Amino acid sequence: MGDLLEVHGLTKRFRGLKAVSEVGFAVPQGAIVALIGPNGAGKTTTFNLIAGVFPPDEGEVRLAGRPITGLRPNRICAAGIGRTFQIVRPFAGLTVEQNVVIGALARESRVDAARAQAHAVLERLGLADQAGRMAGSLTLPDRKRLEVARALATRPTLLLLDEVLAGLRPTEVDRMVEVLRDLNRRDGLTILLIEHVMRAVMALSDRVVVLDHGERIAEGTPAEVVADPRVIASYLGSEAF
Repeated sequence: MGDLLEVHGLTKRFRGLKAVSEVGFAVPQGAIVALIGPNGAGKTTTFNLIAGVFPPDEGEVRLAGRPITGLRPNRICAAGIGRTFQIVRPFAGLTVEQNVVIGALARESRVDAARAQAHAVLERLGLADQAGRMAGSLTLPDRKRLEVARALATRPTLLLLDEVLAGLRPTEVDRMVEVLRDLNRRDGLTILLIEHVMRAVMALSDRVVVLDHGERIAEGTPAEVVADPRVIASYLGSEAF
């Protein structure tokens, strides 16, 4: 299969500072690709450029061969990209089910169909028994799963995950890894994820792209990347593995 997402020469400046500089990579159809690097490397800015939060100053993004560069977030969502956010902010005054229904309404015009879609997603994420709870009362692990559920409810072909494992205990990380692996293998969902939990990156990823100071410094299989001297020096440290 070919590449679902193609990123070519993405550059973004903020008041003259290059947050992202000529970043390029591809995400093959059906793959899980990790985007890693130190804090401030430009990972979330890259996500925001892909998802339409703001347009790049230079470069191009293509989804399934079609240019989507600079489209508004709602149109990029409609094109097939769903995303989560690093800071999890559900609609605290709504129920878990209502939060996911809102995501489903991006694709469904009827509320009953959106509700059915929400129920299916909540079942997959292990949140069906909490559908009636107020989202603001959830634990951090459940808020993380709700964030993924809201994105999945938009029925994406490509899912962007921004640090969905941050702050979770090892057992909670393992549970989420299994959920993501199942979505990829059983449903064929293509995933691009930003993550600092390296054991999860190693377990999940087919390929890894490494950013530092807004530039791509390495790309390859997980084993190749963690052995790269540039990645060790800038991010992992000599005793990381």
